[in-house]
Amino acid sequence: MRGMPTLRIALAQVNSTVGDIRGNAASVRRWSREAADAGAHLVAFPEMMLTGYPIEDLVFRNSFVEASRSALRALAADLAADGLGELAVVVGYVDADGPPAISADAVPGSGRRDASALLHRGEVVATYYKHHLPNYGVFDENRYFEPGDTLTVVRLGTADVALTVCEDIWQAGGPFTAARRAGVGLVVNINASPYELNKDDVRLALVRRRAVEAGAAVAFVNMIGGQDELVFDGDSMIVSASGELLARTGQFAEALLVHDLDLPEATDTPPAAEHGDGMRISRVVTAGDLAALTGRREGGIADRASDEEEIWSALVLGLRDYVDKNGFRSVVFGLSGGIDSAVVAAIAVDALGPERVVGVSLPSGFSSDHSKDDAADLAKRTGLDYRTEPIQAMVDGFLANMSLSGLAVENLQARVRGVILMALSNQEGHLVLTTGNKSELAVGYSTLYGDSVGGFNPLKDVPKTMVWQLARWRNTRPGTPPIPENSITKAPSAELRPDQKDSDSLPDYEILDPIIKGYVDQDLGRDQLVAAGNDPALVDRTLRMIDLAEYKRRQSAPGTKISGKAFGRDRRLPITNLFREGQSV
Repeated sequence: MRGMPTLRIALAQVNSTVGDIRGNAASVRRWSREAADAGAHLVAFPEMMLTGYPIEDLVFRNSFVEASRSALRALAADLAADGLGELAVVVGYVDADGPPAISADAVPGSGRRDASALLHRGEVVATYYKHHLPNYGVFDENRYFEPGDTLTVVRLGTADVALTVCEDIWQAGGPFTAARRAGVGLVVNINASPYELNKDDVRLALVRRRAVEAGAAVAFVNMIGGQDELVFDGDSMIVSASGELLARTGQFAEALLVHDLDLPEATDTPPAAEHGDGMRISRVVTAGDLAALTGRREGGIADRASDEEEIWSALVLGLRDYVDKNGFRSVVFGLSGGIDSAVVAAIAVDALGPERVVGVSLPSGFSSDHSKDDAADLAKRTGLDYRTEPIQAMVDGFLANMSLSGLAVENLQARVRGVILMALSNQEGHLVLTTGNKSELAVGYSTLYGDSVGGFNPLKDVPKTMVWQLARWRNTRPGTPPIPENSITKAPSAELRPDQKDSDSLPDYEILDPIIKGYVDQDLGRDQLVAAGNDPALVDRTLRMIDLAEYKRRQSAPGTKISGKAFGRDRRLPITNLFREGQSV
């Protein structure tokens, strides 16, 4: 009997990009070098690290799947050529059952696999196929993948390590009960788990439960970065077999978590024949012993962020990656002096730097002096590129040739502003940001092809009340407060007619936002919302506004998801829909 093996494990919490297989492989090589320099025996990368995540319908292209598989084999050889062959590297990729057909692309259910591989000494020595496939919220994995039915157990030195992927940890049974049956000392779980507010609290409790279920330590590694509407926050961690948190990273930043784990020595006792986890067990033994360690590495436990800091970090990272990964050099948006555009400006400056941010004041005859002053004040505070493009002459040109009145004139002003912003985008190459918040998108309080114009919306999943909350929080951070106090305290207004206020058309946001959250985020019906203490007439009016605005939202720009249910990928309702809450059947 040799002594209890100590495995030095590294969790590479890194940012991958969908489709950038070459760049993602280079990132694996770079971070593997750091892990080896730290003396790690094993380094684990996030789910589908080689391809990025989610790949959506790219999975149906045989050329894409074959590129992933080829890159995996090449990566194993490259790591050995880099002098890293003794390091065990766990990396996610997309695989298929057998060679992809050459004559035609794949169809759903054709054996595509969300896979994990262990690379060692220049070879792909073990693979594992994700067992539990999520099919809720933003996930459509039953459309894309076939589930695996075999738990892969790899022996490193005298320690047994099981490989699992993301959703495997979110559901009881399956791989983690099989891991207990296999008698492993460690379960490695690679993830692409999107951010939602307070999801870090859910994850910790979850990982603890699975560690106890498996009777093994669990290493949970998650990616960071933005991918269209999704943003990934990391929050990687290591938990002991008894559920004790041993090490944990922070959120929204790349990191390498290195920690020494004392694991039980592996045995050759065969697993029990009878089991209820529905999985076979495949065992692979790697060549060689674990390298001797010098000293002791403790990964540490990072402090948790406040809700406001979490959300702000998510919005900043989501915008930065959308801009950079899609090749935009700068952003432009209307800077009105109101709270929404002020918060978007502050997010953009934090994400990109003031030199890449253009704010345009677009005053009409109804724009107040204080709004124009507030916009100029924010520009001075942040250092962004500030411009003024008055719109009244253009609006008058339309009105000289068309007979319009009332709401049509209000919307005309918004659409003239949209034309100017898109013209600047075409002329100078900026990405146009739209600045509507979740509350406004919910009830349709926006002008199609006007203030809704743009390629990305940082506030798409942020309710109006939270916009104010974020503004106050951001102004408490070190440095010059970016948002003028007047933008925070004044009554919100679109300023499209004399003395206009949002409250002329909408209930106070403190009353409106809980109804929206109940109906949109929680799928509560009319009777439940009324039972919660909301005025019945107000509930009826709000639900009707939300339902009728679906056609607008279908055309809206993508924006970073921060809640349990965001407009877009999370919530898919028919535009043509005559069902109304509370109607008699």
